Amino acid sequence: MMRSAALQLSSLLGSRTAISGAGAQAHRLVTSGYLPSPGDAAIQTVTLIPGDGIGPEVTKAVVDVMDALGAPIRFERFDHISGSNPDGTSCTKVAPEVLASIRRNKVALKGTLFTQLEKTNTDTQSLNVQLRKVLDLHVNVVHGFSIPGLVTRHGEGLDIVVIRENTEGEYSGLEHEAVEGVVESLKVITYDKSYRTAQYAFEFAYLNNRKKVTAVHKANIMKLADGLFLKAVREVAKQYPMIQFEEMIVDNTCMQLVSKPHQFDVMVAPNLYGNLVGNIVAGLCGGYGVVPGGNIGNGVAIFEQGARFVAKELAGKQQSNPTATLLSTSMMLRHLKLHIFGNRLEEAVFKIYADGDRSSMTPDVGGTGTTLSFTKAVIANLQH
Repeated sequence: MMRSAALQLSSLLGSRTAISGAGAQAHRLVTSGYLPSPGDAAIQTVTLIPGDGIGPEVTKAVVDVMDALGAPIRFERFDHISGSNPDGTSCTKVAPEVLASIRRNKVALKGTLFTQLEKTNTDTQSLNVQLRKVLDLHVNVVHGFSIPGLVTRHGEGLDIVVIRENTEGEYSGLEHEAVEGVVESLKVITYDKSYRTAQYAFEFAYLNNRKKVTAVHKANIMKLADGLFLKAVREVAKQYPMIQFEEMIVDNTCMQLVSKPHQFDVMVAPNLYGNLVGNIVAGLCGGYGVVPGGNIGNGVAIFEQGARFVAKELAGKQQSNPTATLLSTSMMLRHLKLHIFGNRLEEAVFKIYADGDRSSMTPDVGGTGTTLSFTKAVIANLQH
């Protein structure tokens, strides 16, 4: 079952070739075409959850671009789903009709659902976490990479995939106040879930011609919990002698990422460490607005921006960058075996950065444009 899950993602990342200049099409490498099975062109339904904050704006960009792309996709929308109730309190349950839709369609695209942190509610089971647990989306994948034309601190050549266990660890949601002023929070690590995460990471590396996997841990302190995670990863690593394997303590990992990030290829981590590392990688590659991601289970997947940031302060201002959500959509299209559509969408996004047209880019990447101007530029690139 894990091998089938890894196969689902083996072609999601695809080739990232920035297209620029009038003669780009003439120099494109010619390859053999995709040989479809009968029915592959049938319309597929994808659950769409715009979410909170900037979610409705960036998912609208996706809908507009998908119309121009002409991919055989139909969205089943749930615009009313929010992480918070109208009175500002946290929403505690995922609507049954949403779960039924995702199970039926097998694929979803979502914006981030906002979780209000209240003194009376420190429950870690936000709607985002609930979706992962209820649907057993046991692996989260964040792909950070250098986009040609987007200036970042470490320059070009970054290409890091962070694979994170997605259902346990510090996100187990087991907290209680033992006595007044003393809170116990339980971190749950199991061998089986650690093993399937490691299996996915190495299968991903193997199927995508990756050369190294780094296991991130804190087993020097949490000898039993993180020690069990490492034990599982080491067992899987033995099955892939062609892939370099290393172990790195999480605090050193963070320092190495911000000082020498090019050393990393595929990273595998327990839940919380993977979240932290994934957000660092996103920052290195241009921020939450440009890095795609996905949550993968057995037979179901939800795609969303890699660094989940609601950005409520930007909502309605047309300043949000839809790049991450568009690239997540490209990953989704490959997941649905619509590889050419995924590649076309990706190239149309990259061309904006390669051309350096600041009037089309959003402020977070040094542009003077808006969400709408970026969306229009993507559509124009698709039409050309």
